[in-house]
Amino acid sequence: MDTFSFLLDGFALAIQPANLIYAAIGVLIGTAVGVLPGIGPALTVALLLPVTFKLDPGGSIIMFAGIYYGGMYGGSTTAILLNTPGESASVVTALEGNKMARAGRGGPALATAAIGSFVAALIATAGLAVLAPYLVKIAIKFGPWDYFGLMLIAFVTVSATFGSSPLRGLTSLAFGLWLGLMGIDQLTGQARLTFGVPELLDGVEVTTLAVGLFAIGEAFFVASRHLYKPEKPIPVKGSIWMTKEDWKRSWKPWLRGTVIGFPIGALPAGGAEIPTFLSYTIERKLSRKPEEFGRGAIEGVAGPEAANNASAAGTLVPLLTLGLPTSATAAVMLAGFQQYNIQPGPLLFTQHADLVWGLVASLFIANVMLLVLNLPLVGMWVKLLKIPLPWLYAGILVFASMGTIAANPSVTELLLLTGFGVVGFVMRRYDYPIAPAVVGLILGPLADSALRRSLQISLGDPMILLQHPSSAIMIGIAVIALVAPFVFRGLSKFRQDED
Repeated sequence: MDTFSFLLDGFALAIQPANLIYAAIGVLIGTAVGVLPGIGPALTVALLLPVTFKLDPGGSIIMFAGIYYGGMYGGSTTAILLNTPGESASVVTALEGNKMARAGRGGPALATAAIGSFVAALIATAGLAVLAPYLVKIAIKFGPWDYFGLMLIAFVTVSATFGSSPLRGLTSLAFGLWLGLMGIDQLTGQARLTFGVPELLDGVEVTTLAVGLFAIGEAFFVASRHLYKPEKPIPVKGSIWMTKEDWKRSWKPWLRGTVIGFPIGALPAGGAEIPTFLSYTIERKLSRKPEEFGRGAIEGVAGPEAANNASAAGTLVPLLTLGLPTSATAAVMLAGFQQYNIQPGPLLFTQHADLVWGLVASLFIANVMLLVLNLPLVGMWVKLLKIPLPWLYAGILVFASMGTIAANPSVTELLLLTGFGVVGFVMRRYDYPIAPAVVGLILGPLADSALRRSLQISLGDPMILLQHPSSAIMIGIAVIALVAPFVFRGLSKFRQDED
């Protein structure tokens, strides 16, 4: 009952004209950015951080959340019509969505993606409202050893599941952890890995790394790949509405995608990539027409898109209740909270109850806005794809540089941005995942602090991590998640040798 009354108070805040305008701006920008290839919501939120510094905290965070949801919606448009996902979570949508578009069914593909996103996000946001208060009660009882076990799960699962190999994921994570250790040690006050550069005493900014790896790296990579072979969007022919058969084949994948996406998004190693791939695999196995997969099966669009948007709501659960960002966008949103001296975590729901419940209520409103925007205005979003790639990515480079300099005006920061851009290009070129590096930078210092506090309490005895059942279970899960990919790969090679 308390949750319902808090949510009603949140709606009273969310329907204020100023907050409605912030939500509308957020979903508009988010959808437009999601449509543009290679530009994700993380970059957009990062670029807007310095712009919103003097705005009302509640309004700007509501706008960031609108951008997050809008980016998830908009990414499917590019994936379906251009076979180029607007952000990484839409990769799976491109598999069947683009085949449908090439077969003249781009309209129904866009419709099932938009409606599935709406249904999933609505249910998942309700799950966020119900689940978050209970998780806060558990999180308050966590000790430093529990937080270390939790972050260990995040490190291992993100590294093991992203990219083409677990080893590459762990390499990316190690890079992020190394960056996270730069700056002044929180416990001793000594400088670490600063190489005599005073600007590094505060550590590496999350926004600089995110913008460098995602925006600059993507711009370099696209410039190298699309220089001679620019891709053209497939025009949407006929009505975008779905037939009765399409509805019949879509509603179950929408619900299954929601059930898959929300809990995985809520895990410390969440994100949208894992549930979208999982949803696609399940839909392929459950389909009555498995032969259509690879040729344009509507279930292959409906399920992953639902999982994508459900995981976006799920990602906000650990961010708001534990202060753990499980995606690049959540990481930049964490920086948005911190610029107003608000620290997400168990105390957020008591110290800033009006802000957090206003945010949750605004997500419901943003979903309705997005459905209205995405169905009738598909033609307008498609026109954004006509922007020449050189103009688009030159603009990204300019805005990325301006945003970083505005947040932290120094030559060192600009050099770091350029360096991270080159690293991002190399990582894409050799298929190294980027997400583990960002997660390592954000959670590395927190994990370091949690481990050292645990050892201080136990007078240096590492067995304290295994003496508490909760942390021991979490460390066990992390070990299994680390070993499992190598075991499965070894078994598959063994079977191939036998054949």
